[in-house]
Amino acid sequence: MRFLTACLGVVAVLGMTSGAQAAVDGSEPVICASVNIMECVPDGTCQRINAEEAGIPRFLRVDFAGQRITRTRPNGDDVSSQIERSETVDGRLILQGAEDGFEGVSDGIGWSLSIDEETGSMVIAGSGEDVAFVIFGACTVY
Repeated sequence: MRFLTACLGVVAVLGMTSGAQAAVDGSEPVICASVNIMECVPDGTCQRINAEEAGIPRFLRVDFAGQRITRTRPNGDDVSSQIERSETVDGRLILQGAEDGFEGVSDGIGWSLSIDEETGSMVIAGSGEDVAFVIFGACTVY
């Protein structure tokens, strides 16, 4: 049921754009929705989790011109991440960076976000100390 609700949310976000789906080519800001989230630990165990369990926002706003990704944490705080590297490879926008996380907590993470320019499909991979996350979703111009 949660998967269905998440999929309906993505359909609603994608439906908010007018006309045909615009290509996601980095010329305009996009909003991305997290749909499926996997958490993996060193023993090889991976499990599907929900965004709230991992403290991962459901939506990300990507500002290519400003080189920032902004999201709202579950507690309502808006935070942003610097895009430290961006490149287009085989029709995919690849964005990368690193985050310190919460002050006073050893929770730094490196991340890579990949967006298919034609379909808007998205994959984020993030890794930290003894944990990795893979997030599948979709992005659209807003």
